[in-house]
Parts: sequence; C-alpha cells; structure tokens
Amino acid sequence: MSAPGHDAIARAAAAHGLNVMGGAREDGGTVILLGPSRDFWPLMKASAEMQDGRPDPIDRWSRRVIGDLAGQLGAEALFPFGGPPYLPFLRWAMESGRAWQSPAGMLVHDVAGLMVSYRGALRFAQQIDLPRAGQSPCVTCADKPCLTACPVDALSAARGYDVAACHRFLDTPPGQDCMTQGCKARRACPVSQSFARDPEQSAFHMRYFHR
Repeated sequence: MSAPGHDAIARAAAAHGLNVMGGAREDGGTVILLGPSRDFWPLMKASAEMQDGRPDPIDRWSRRVIGDLAGQLGAEALFPFGGPPYLPFLRWAMESGRAWQSPAGMLVHDVAGLMVSYRGALRFAQQIDLPRAGQSPCVTCADKPCLTACPVDALSAARGYDVAACHRFLDTPPGQDCMTQGCKARRACPVSQSFARDPEQSAFHMRYFHR
C-alpha cells in the first residue's frame, strides 16, 4: 500500500478536529504529528468518551480516533501517553521544523503558539514529502510577553519550570483566572491568541494538571 500524501493526511485528520502539527523522519519512514485544531473541542465534548464518566476521556478518544485514522491510512498509531517508557514526541516536534523552545521554556508552534499539544502521531513506513520548515515566531516577537505574563514567574527557559510555585498559585483566588481561562503565559503569546483555543478546553486541561 502506498502512503497518502501530506494533504490527504491533513484532510482525514481535519474531519476529526485534528491538525497535522508537523512531521519528522524516523527509521527511513515518516512520523506525522497530530494535535487539536480549532474544531477539536466541540467534537470532543460530544464524544462518547466525554459523556461516559470514565477517567481520561481525551486519551481514550485519541486512541480510538487516531487508531482508526492509522487503519484508514496504512500507518501505525503512536501516542505521547501510556508510558513509561514514553515515545520521543518532544524530539519529533523539534525536528519537525514547526515547533521550537520558547523563551518561557515551553514549546511554541508556528500555528498553535504556546497552546501547542499533541494527541498522537501516525508512523508511515514510507517517506512522505513534508512542507518546508519555518522559523520560530519568537524570533520576530519583540515584546516576548510570555516572559512576564506569569504572576509568579514560574516559567523560564533559562531557569526551568517552577512547578511547585505554579501549583501554589493555582490554589489561590487570583489563580482562578488561570484555572478557568488557561495559563496566562500561554495566553499572552500572540500566536496563541490568533489560534483562539476555546477557554473551556483550557480549563479542562488546567483541572487535569492541577488535581
């Protein structure tokens, strides 16, 4: 079976609220990274996994949907969860030429900004032509608001992520803005703002993170 082209993969993924977030070469083949598009959250909310009351609905949805896509397209489904051991999604993201380390330390994506996330990947045995790699949006971001947006200065590529400080802040009344709207540093990124992720989706992830 010949591998589908990049555009065909993107169309198949888009039908399920997923974007092709980049691709990387691996063992002579190609890993295509998939992440939520702007259409993801309404589809996710209406899914059986979100309605059944069982744990980890988004991970279970990802296994089902990306597993089905893999079968449809002749690929192997890969996921960033379920370990250890964990698959090298961070390396693949950086090698894709569409994600980079931001000044705040988190990954920044050319389309999703600091709202980047990966729900899974499709591994093809064949080499698939990939779009040309771009440049980090941080290069031309003069103000770098991600460095000053965090109320407790918990994020820095130079110092690392102060997870404890972040969690302490989220337990306070001022921290409820992050809990209900999403991380302030992620929201401050101009690319994140243009991506316009649903705040309800961000709140869901914040509750999962801070539990």
